[in-house]
Amino acid sequence: MSARALPLLFLNLGGEMLYILDQRLRAQSIPGEKARKVMNDIIATMFNNRFMEELFKPQELYSKKALRTLYDRLAHASIMRLNQASMDKLYDLMTMAFKYQVLLCPRPKDILLVTFNHLDAIRDFVRDSPAILNQVDETFRQLIETYGCLSAGEFQLIRQTLLIFFQDMHIRVSIFLKDKVQNSNGRFVLPISGPVPWGTEVPGLIRMFNRNGDEVKRTEFTTGGNYVPPQREGSFDLYGDRVLKLGTNMYSVSRPVETHMSGSSKNPASHAKENIVPNPLAKEELNFLARLLGGLDTKTAGGSETGFRLNLFRTDEEEEHAALTRPEELSYKVIDIEATQEPGRQAELSRILGELEVAEPRPASAGKGEELLALMDGL
Repeated sequence: MSARALPLLFLNLGGEMLYILDQRLRAQSIPGEKARKVMNDIIATMFNNRFMEELFKPQELYSKKALRTLYDRLAHASIMRLNQASMDKLYDLMTMAFKYQVLLCPRPKDILLVTFNHLDAIRDFVRDSPAILNQVDETFRQLIETYGCLSAGEFQLIRQTLLIFFQDMHIRVSIFLKDKVQNSNGRFVLPISGPVPWGTEVPGLIRMFNRNGDEVKRTEFTTGGNYVPPQREGSFDLYGDRVLKLGTNMYSVSRPVETHMSGSSKNPASHAKENIVPNPLAKEELNFLARLLGGLDTKTAGGSETGFRLNLFRTDEEEEHAALTRPEELSYKVIDIEATQEPGRQAELSRILGELEVAEPRPASAGKGEELLALMDGL
């Protein structure tokens, strides 16, 4: 497992979240000023300097629940609110879109170009806000500094780590189904045509060499695909043509997007085990989230600002139906939590705990370890 995959996972999923929110804000005819405020607040929170410092530290990927909680906080960093069903759909769309992009990357290093495509679009969202634009550019520079010197093998390990994270997620998305890039079972269709990865040749030729390294024979074979040479390599600079289209905004053209919750290939028992069995790194994950969540400022509607609810479904009835029919193994339930920490972080974690939702009481006999694991179950 790569210790460098987390920033790429977070930034790309965040980019997809912003694409979807931008599309829904326009679809629901939210006034321009409010829509800009929502996007600016979320992006400013997402690229918080302290948060980015923590994110870029080498570390393993954490649980799906932990990341899901992080995006829930992020989506509610402004005056906009999402119901549980809409938040679930948002997260489903984000994860399936990035999974598709990781699968289709021509070479592992191109995951960085996918990330740059997302950040290029985010930069465009805040082009009229210089302070937030500087935050995005600083993250760009961190990406170039951190990943620019990695070898092909290190990028391959990052890609494998991301695919392991996504491997049991097979939620069907209408755009992918209509474009015939996803099957009815939720698995993606990999193309057998198009440009080959940069630095490689079109398949179909075998060269044979003698012991002196001289080519002595050539044999051609049929590949079964329609491959072409790549145009050029995408730019890994702060500004430039990325060439690769993966990671660009697929919602820029107005298209209704639906998800179909068929669950995943895992049986429900294994999902239950994933949600119940404690993670050996639970305490480390808790400390990680305490640091990250503590760096985010959640805004509440107040004063002259009027909050509003965003619906990712076409009607409220569809949203209610989705909430009732969502498979149990895809649910993220919130439970009551209580946790302790060393004195240096007490105030920070106390603030975090005060903002988390309470659903049911915790038994009074639970010990410190159980409290920490219960906290992770609730995230």
